[in-house]
Amino acid sequence: MRKLRLPAEAVYLAAVLLLSFSVAMAACTDFGISMIAAPAYILSEKLPLTFGQCEYAVQGLLFAAFCILMRKVRLVYFSAFLTGLLYGGALDLWRILIPHFNPAVTAPGALPFALRIVYFVASMVICSFSIALFFHTYLYPQVYDFFVKGVSAHFRLNRTRFKQGFDASCLIVSCVLTLALFRRFVGIGWGTLVITLCNGFLIGKFGELFDKTLRVEPLFPRFAKHFDLES
Repeated sequence: MRKLRLPAEAVYLAAVLLLSFSVAMAACTDFGISMIAAPAYILSEKLPLTFGQCEYAVQGLLFAAFCILMRKVRLVYFSAFLTGLLYGGALDLWRILIPHFNPAVTAPGALPFALRIVYFVASMVICSFSIALFFHTYLYPQVYDFFVKGVSAHFRLNRTRFKQGFDASCLIVSCVLTLALFRRFVGIGWGTLVITLCNGFLIGKFGELFDKTLRVEPLFPRFAKHFDLES
């Protein structure tokens, strides 16, 4: 099969936009959002900050943990945090521009049940699709996925299994955080459990599909070499 050639930079941009879109879509269903996005969402419900702004704080802490595990800090690593800034900005923008996603216009859970189910399933598929795209470009994904990509590569771990373990850990943190702040579940629901169980599997399947059908190449090969995590 002849592979479709795509520029890595375009794949990166599509991944940022699609991932932020999927999270905004999931939040409006009120079924529970991704275990990864849940800590920032929970904080945004408690603090006078937007969902995207709370993402900056959470990803900043995870970035520090990544550098400790890698036992080094490279300037290029900070591009992952830049991706987090782009993602957070896009997330807030989607929630402003699309009435169904805007909690000030449409309260989470207010849409018809059938539409919420469609949104939830679509958000889970788009989220997995976008993360798999991130893994096929040299530019670093947001810190969550950069952590998975970098640590699994550095310690030679199976990326799909490590992703599943990482997701489960985020779910535990989210549950502790929401109970500590609200004494009830906010942003966590049955949908969060479904995503926890399925997300890693879907990302792995999309990754296999992309390996067979796509050839992602950088427009600037010399620049791309600076992003090699093991160099």
